[in-house]
Amino acid sequence: MSVEVLTTISPTTNQPVLTRNGLSDADIALLPEVATKAFNSYRRTSLSERQAIVKKALKLIYDKQDELAKELTEQMGRPIAYTPKEITTAVKRAEYLLKISGDALKDTDGEPEKGFKRYIRKVPVGPVLIIFAWNYPYLILVNSLLPALLAGNSVILKPSPQTPTIVERIHSIFLEAGLPEKVIQYFHCGSQIQLESIVRAPQIRLICFTGSVSGGLSVQCAAADRIVHVGLELGGKDPAYIRADVDVDWAAEEIVDGAIFNSGQSCCSIERVYVDEKIHDQFVAAVQKVLKGYKLGDPFDKSTHIGPVVSKRAAETIKAHIKDALDHGAKDNTPDNESFKSPPKDGSFVAPTLLTGVNHDMVVMTEETFGPVIPVMKVKDDAEAIRLMNDSEFGLTASIWTKDAARGKQLADDVETGTVFVNRCDYPSPDLAWTGWKKSGKGVTLSRYGFEQFVKLKSFHVKEYPK
Repeated sequence: MSVEVLTTISPTTNQPVLTRNGLSDADIALLPEVATKAFNSYRRTSLSERQAIVKKALKLIYDKQDELAKELTEQMGRPIAYTPKEITTAVKRAEYLLKISGDALKDTDGEPEKGFKRYIRKVPVGPVLIIFAWNYPYLILVNSLLPALLAGNSVILKPSPQTPTIVERIHSIFLEAGLPEKVIQYFHCGSQIQLESIVRAPQIRLICFTGSVSGGLSVQCAAADRIVHVGLELGGKDPAYIRADVDVDWAAEEIVDGAIFNSGQSCCSIERVYVDEKIHDQFVAAVQKVLKGYKLGDPFDKSTHIGPVVSKRAAETIKAHIKDALDHGAKDNTPDNESFKSPPKDGSFVAPTLLTGVNHDMVVMTEETFGPVIPVMKVKDDAEAIRLMNDSEFGLTASIWTKDAARGKQLADDVETGTVFVNRCDYPSPDLAWTGWKKSGKGVTLSRYGFEQFVKLKSFHVKEYPK
């Protein structure tokens, strides 16, 4: 039987840069069996042994940051000035998870009672399937891989075909660090049928998916005929609210960065901006000033701020959102910027776009755009801002920008998202729970709570022998 061939298309040139072979159906079916065998051995290792392996692996990842960054830029198009930061941030995030793993995975004692010993132990769930996206592949992967391995699970990794080398690198690095063979396996796959077959495999005890809402729902549906937990980190339509008391120039710098960094291709990018009407025009002018200083271009040029979006299809979706807004009365207030007018001709480049006069009748304010678009809407007061922020099917993050941090925290209580920032955005902090509300997902990664889906609880109730 022939296997599929997956081709990675460079977003910078729209030319092939890599090919990878998939697996036969028979080989796909073997992965969970091998993972089970590896798990039955690996789960008996001590936490200190697993911690030592992870610590060594993180050092190797850090040392290889330049070559890993170059591969990221080639495969998904983020400028080379920024891709090394993903590697170092992933290592920093993982080091935090490593630091807290002893406390997160320790036994919990029951009530003391003479003649009895009672406690709750966290034991690994078993083979874990991790399906993850291309836009921040190292950061996304460590969220699940680190707690899975530290808890004593085996893992099967399925990367995006856009960034296939990540799993190959991670697999090699962890083997070099001393991880036993087959504790990490990976496969390349573009077939929904094959993916669903491994999701349905009874040996898989946990599925972690990061990607689109439609992709997550497909995985959840495939798993629906058996009892297995499916963790989903899906899309976002993250709002920002700019109160009238802010320093407008500072806020503009922050909002532009939060909206268009990585060409807006982040689940927690700012996709909606609500501005108090008293400072609206001043804020728009400040955003224009910031955008004039950005450079759209070749991602291998270290002076480039914004590279291409991931594909022609993505570019078409973003442009369709912009067109719909303009057709319904929005205005394009993007400032003159020569690099926006003349990007490299062969890639999937979309210039940052500043829209004003938007409203919730426009798709750019309701559907995930996943591109470098800044739609700005006037609001009268806090109450209107919070109402509009919550008027969304998504609920990943939101941000409130104000000199009055106490008032910002009060308003945050009413925002319907898993994370609310005050005077910050687009930063999943490893000590906080990363979780989506509404259509943004279910389950938790990061923080001590991020270990919980990778373990099951086992209660021990021991009575001393009475004679």
